[in-house]
Amino acid sequence: MGVGKSTIAGRLSEEIGAHHVSIDQILEDHDLWSSGRLSEFLKANAVAAEQARRSLGRGFPVIFDGNFYWKTQIDDLVGRLDHRHFIFTLNAPLAVCIERDRGRDHPYGPLAARAVYAKSTRFRYGVDVDATRPIPVILRTIRSHFPPESPPEPR
Repeated sequence: MGVGKSTIAGRLSEEIGAHHVSIDQILEDHDLWSSGRLSEFLKANAVAAEQARRSLGRGFPVIFDGNFYWKTQIDDLVGRLDHRHFIFTLNAPLAVCIERDRGRDHPYGPLAARAVYAKSTRFRYGVDVDATRPIPVILRTIRSHFPPESPPEPR
């Protein structure tokens, strides 16, 4: 929470013409969140994968964003889609996340930020990206890991 994942995913999606899929939005829209159990997130993965299949089938890349609290949650999502993938983890200190949350129209608060931070930083997965840097730098860093042929450079 507050690391910038939705901002970065949205901007990257715009730049490369990708479909942006928010796991957090799926949890909310499908009323899947009740206790924060892995099973709820795996149900959200099923919905996300179906959305992604439609876009991927039309030749559009897909960018997922969300709080991934378990490695198995990420493995499950990757396993549902038979496509090349790249995984990036945005990292920022807790104090930065709390301060960014304070700037939201509807902040979740420091206690929520601490809880999410504790869960989402328990493991490392994919390429670590310093999310304290300016957004254009973060986007360039992420794109630098894509092969030259996919996805395309920004429009």
